[in-house]
This record gives sequence, C-alpha cells and structure tokens, in this order.
Amino acid sequence: MIPLLLVALPAIVGAISYFIEDARKDLALLLGASVAHFVVTILLWTSVLPPGATSLGALLAIDVPGLVFLSITSLLFLVASLYTIPYVLYGTHDPQAAPHRFVPCLLWFLSAMTLVSVTAHLAILWAAVEATTLASAPLIYFYRRKEALEAAWKYLLICSVGIALALLGTFFLGTAAAGANSPELTMPALLAAAPHMTRPWLEAAFVLALVGYGTKMGLAPLHTWLPDAHSQAPSPVSAILSGSLLNCAFLGILRFYQVCVAAGDAQFARTLLIVLGIASIGIGAVFMIRQRDYKRLFAYSSVENMGIVAVGVGLGGAATYGGMLHAVNHSLGKAALFFLAGNVLRRYGTTDASRVRGVLRTLPWTGTLLAMALLAIGGAPPFGPFLTELMIFRTALSTNAALGALFIALLAAAFLGMAGTIFPMLQGSAADTPTGTRDRPLSVATPLFACVLVLMLGLHVPDFLATALRAAAQALGGEG
Repeated sequence: MIPLLLVALPAIVGAISYFIEDARKDLALLLGASVAHFVVTILLWTSVLPPGATSLGALLAIDVPGLVFLSITSLLFLVASLYTIPYVLYGTHDPQAAPHRFVPCLLWFLSAMTLVSVTAHLAILWAAVEATTLASAPLIYFYRRKEALEAAWKYLLICSVGIALALLGTFFLGTAAAGANSPELTMPALLAAAPHMTRPWLEAAFVLALVGYGTKMGLAPLHTWLPDAHSQAPSPVSAILSGSLLNCAFLGILRFYQVCVAAGDAQFARTLLIVLGIASIGIGAVFMIRQRDYKRLFAYSSVENMGIVAVGVGLGGAATYGGMLHAVNHSLGKAALFFLAGNVLRRYGTTDASRVRGVLRTLPWTGTLLAMALLAIGGAPPFGPFLTELMIFRTALSTNAALGALFIALLAAAFLGMAGTIFPMLQGSAADTPTGTRDRPLSVATPLFACVLVLMLGLHVPDFLATALRAAAQALGGEG
C-alpha cells in the first residue's frame, strides 16, 4: 500500500497543480508533496530493513537496492523543491519561460522515478523509465530558447532509442525465463529461474539493457544528450536529472545484473560494466579538461561519476559497497554544484566560465560552497567521494594493477579539469563583476545542507545507511 501511495501522491498533486495559475500556490503544493513523500519514504525503512522483510512478490513492492535509490530521490527532490522557491519567485527568467507547467511536470517526474524504485516487475520498470523521459522533457524546454528546444529533442530522441533497446532486452529476458518455465517478469520469479535460463538469451538481454538503460544513465559513449540537457535545464531540474534520474536508469541495469548473478554469469556482466565504466570516466575527463561552460562541465562530471559507480559494481567484492555509497555521495554533491551554478548564473547571466570572476567576493557564501562542493565531487579528503573512490581503487588494484593505475589517473585528470575551470571563477576583484542579486537564504541553505551531508558521509556512514548499503551490495553479489 505504501509504494502505491508514494507513486500516486505526486501524480495527483501534479494534476491539481496543473489547473492552478498562481505560482505561490503551485510552489506550496510542490513543497507539501515533497515533504509528504519524504516522510512516507522514511516509514519504509522500518518495513524493508532488515533485508527481506518486504516481499517482492507484488507488482509494487520494494527491496533494499530500490529503497536506497528511492531515498536518494526523495531527499534530493525535497531539497530541490526548497531551492525552487526562490528560483521561481525571484530568479531572472527569459520572457518566454513557462513556469506554469514547471511544478506539474516536476511532480509527475517524481512519480515516475518513484515507480522505477518500487516496482518488482521489469516491464513496469521499463514503462516508468520511459515516463521519466516524457515528464522531464518539458522541464528541459523551460526557457523556450532555440538551444533548449534542441536539447529537449535530443534528449527525447536519444533516450527513446535507448529505451527501445531496453525493451528488446526485456523481451529477450522474458524469452530466457520462458525457456526455464518461468513466464513472469517479476524479480522473485526471474531470480528463481535464473540458474536454468538459456545463456545466449540472458547475455543478449543484459547487453541490450546495459546499452538501453546506459543511454539514460549517461554511460559513454551513449551520454551525448546529457551535456545539452543539463546546460539548458533550470538549475533545480539539472540537480534532479543528475542526482536522481541517472540512478533510476542504473537501477534498471542492476535488475538485469541481479539475474545474471543469480544465473552464475556474473563475470560476463561485470566485464561489460567495467569496460563502459572506464570509458565513461575517460571520456568525461577528456571533455572536462577542455570545457569552459560550467554547467556542461558539471554534466560531464556526472558522466565520469556514473562510470565510477559502474566500475565499482563491476569489480564486485568490497567495491560494490563503494559503488553504491558513491551513488549517494554523487547525488548530493552534484545537486549542490547545480544549485550553486544557478546562483552564479542568476548573478552573472552567463554559463561561460571565462566571463565569471570574483565569485568569492560578490557571492561569498556561494563561492565558498562552490569550492567545497568541487573538492567533494573531485574526491578530496575528508569528503565522502574520497572514501568510496579509495575503496574502488583498492579493489581495482588488487584485481589488476594496470586497471587500478588507469582508474586513479583518470580521476586525477578529471579533478584537474574541473579545478582549472572553477577556481579562476572564484578569484578576481569586485571591479571585474557586474552588479546583481546577492546570496538568498534558501539558495545557499540547500547546497550547504548537501555539502554538509557529503562531508559527514566521509567522516562516518550512519549505521542505518551502512546496513542498507551492505544489504544492497550483497543482493548484487558483492561484499557488504
């Protein structure tokens, strides 16, 4: 009943919001729905943990990996909702912007992402991932510029091709399951039938799912929609796209991966995850070195970090736990970066880093937090990503020394690429900058909250989260 409530609540409130013209009332509905969604999500922790307490037999049910990603989505959406209030009410928007459709699409987006996390049926999961595309495309086109239209169409076309491949992978997995006398596409039935599935059908299904959902996840070379979409979408939308949507697509891959692990074919799947993961880190790093649009820079950082998560799960062992924890850290850190990018954009009116100087002087809170978030997402101690990247690196080094060396070298290149663009933005004198708005409390409090959480996760992982991540890692064939 609770999973159904989590899906229905934002969908219904979004429908109500569609008929309301007043922006303040729309934002009140957005915030109320976000708070309610987060409170109900917290209640799920008592029923899903310890692992196995909630059955996956129903079409709408939840296991530990789903709970982890649902919790990230719910928390991040609540924080983004708070940031949206000053963004919509006091932000400087183009005259052709369409704020009236903003809140309904956001809430439908939340409903679709929730459905991805709480369904045990792979066909429903596929439909939910497709629904996230349809709900979020209008958000990318919020400013109704030519570039925004191009980004929205690119997002729709590329992700639709990817989701079509994922559907074909679902059909292939159904064929493999039917050969094992299990016609159902629910996770319990698939996991039970996995040892008896025909290997060619199962392996082909995983390849198609990896390519299909990997397109939505932003794995290179399937990532091309992501920089355009992030550079054109409003900052709170970019935060949700990077911090939540990419995780939802990854969960789709993990469902197929779980079946491969149960079938005893984990090594095949792990090799593919490592190859695409390393490719994503490398391509992300290359583009980050040359990128001077700071919002596109953060988008390429998402490509890199999704590669890190894929490598962690692909390596198995303790790196699986590290990969899952890195997904949490990346969501929070990247959300903070996009919130701060929105503050800078509102002040300077451009995403061209070469035209932004003196942020520490003109926006002291934003500048300080931007430096903090950069260090966090770059893997500097004592922030959370340092711990997770170290765990993955140690496993990679013990598996293959060359792989470990390549992994750490690419991470270093990516960090230097980001620092080379962001640190000059922070420096400079007030005379180099235009006059404009100052830091607003909610515009600063939300990225501050995210940065503090990333710092805390680097110092100590709370017991409840560590227990859930260990259970998730074990469900994926790794070590907790």
